[in-house]
Amino acid sequence: MNKAQQRRSDYLYEQHLTHLTLQGKRPATIDAYSRALRRITHQLDKSPDTLTTDDLKRYFTQLIKTHSWSTVKIDRNGLQFFFKHVLQRDWEWLNIVKPPHVKTLPDILTPTCRSGICYNFLYRKLSKVICC
Repeated sequence: MNKAQQRRSDYLYEQHLTHLTLQGKRPATIDAYSRALRRITHQLDKSPDTLTTDDLKRYFTQLIKTHSWSTVKIDRNGLQFFFKHVLQRDWEWLNIVKPPHVKTLPDILTPTCRSGICYNFLYRKLSKVICC
């Protein structure tokens, strides 16, 4: 970035912080959302108001490889906030970055659920024994 772009980027960053404060965001949220803006600006070496969809794809593709899904979601939300409140533009790319859906067992199983799990376990184990 040249000096003019850097000044523009710094101005937008300050506007982002102002909007986060005016929206009543907690300090941890302000820190996380502003970190997302700093990270993408530094990584792509562009002013955030000039980002294209391809830039965002490239950024999130790299971010998914190096960071957890919680970081990816926070960056997505922070950039979405920036686009909506600072740039006053629609976020065009919300549905592309989605975390994988992980299905886990509940901490406390109901009796029906327990019997179903036991039945499936025994049935599959016995069917393997019978089939082999």
